[in-house]
Amino acid sequence: MVIISRPVIRDFISRYPLSANALNEWYSKTMGSDWAQFSDVKKNWNSCDAIGNDRSVFDIAGNNYRLIAMIHFKKRTLYIRRVLTHKEYDVLNKRGELNTL
Repeated sequence: MVIISRPVIRDFISRYPLSANALNEWYSKTMGSDWAQFSDVKKNWNSCDAIGNDRSVFDIAGNNYRLIAMIHFKKRTLYIRRVLTHKEYDVLNKRGELNTL
C-alpha cells in the first residue's frame, strides 16, 4: 500500500513519544500490504473497523491510540486522516465527527 500523510504520524509521536513503536510497526506492516478489499485489511488488522464515508479506524497499541484513514483499494492507497488518543477519539465519536476527518 502507498501511505499518504506520514507527517501526521510524526506529529503525533512528537506529542506522544510512547506511541512511536506501535505506530512505526503499523506503518511498516501496512506499507508492505497489498489490500484489494476491506476483508484483506481485517486479515492484517483484526481490530480495524469501517466508520463510514470511506473511513476506517485502526486500534493501535492495545487500543490506546486510534488511527483514522481513508483507504482507496483500487489505487492501493491509504490516506492517514488523523491519529488520536483513545480519549480524543471518544470525544469526536460522541460529536459524530469521526467520518468527517
